[in-house]
Amino acid sequence: MKKLLCKMQNCVINVDSSINSGQVFLWKKNNANWYGVNGQDILKITNSGDIKSYQNDKTDFFRKKDNIEKIIKSISKDDVTKKAIKQYPGLRVFEQDPFQCLISFIVSSNSNIQKIKNSLEKMSKRFGIKTEFDDQEFFLFPKPEKLAKASINEIKSCGVGYRANFIKEAANRTALKKIDFEYLKKCSYQEAKKEICQIPGVGNKVADCIMLFSLNKLESFPLDRWMIRILEKYYSDKFQLETKTITEKQYGILHEKIVNHFGPFAGYAQQFLFKMERENYQKKWL
Repeated sequence: MKKLLCKMQNCVINVDSSINSGQVFLWKKNNANWYGVNGQDILKITNSGDIKSYQNDKTDFFRKKDNIEKIIKSISKDDVTKKAIKQYPGLRVFEQDPFQCLISFIVSSNSNIQKIKNSLEKMSKRFGIKTEFDDQEFFLFPKPEKLAKASINEIKSCGVGYRANFIKEAANRTALKKIDFEYLKKCSYQEAKKEICQIPGVGNKVADCIMLFSLNKLESFPLDRWMIRILEKYYSDKFQLETKTITEKQYGILHEKIVNHFGPFAGYAQQFLFKMERENYQKKWL
């Protein structure tokens, strides 16, 4: 399969690898083009690498502001990470619509990529605005006000199970401006983490995903079962994991050790390692 590449900051981005790395779910490939829902926008990436926005927004979805060469140099701290970077050159961290990212990773708890994708698609069809772009039908992601007004049973009909209550509450808080995404983008990692974890259904791992993929917190290092497996497999001496599940206190201590090792761009290291391990196990993506 021909890989879709585009040049950014004198580096190459591999769109196929980046989209298929567990960051986003509402994307599909049509011939050589990728199409993705990003909040109230649809993004198209052509086979020549051009990005077209349905809303004509100047999105920084691919984080052009990041100095990729500096980041790669910074996280190349050991042979394992170097191997992952070599295997998946051009893998990038996205900057998504924060509300969509918040709901997506609440839905992701105790689930898999295919189920997450299906649930989010149902939610968008039921509560999002139908639109046409490039002679194709899309549904924008539901606005927080729309989800906040929906009943629990209506949200449950999208296949989200017990997470329906969390989704409604997160939407309600966003609609009432109790969650300020712009503030969270600017404040420190610890401040943002504290605020995000106050949302029902958001624990340490989900919070780190939201902060890494939508709130500019590149030191975030989501620790799910895949990452725990990776740390046990390759870094047992360095991080000394004693249990397969970690408490909130242990999570904080482990995150500090991880950032001390990988540096302020630890989230990029996490993404390379996560991609490599799932590919090794031949797990499905989008």
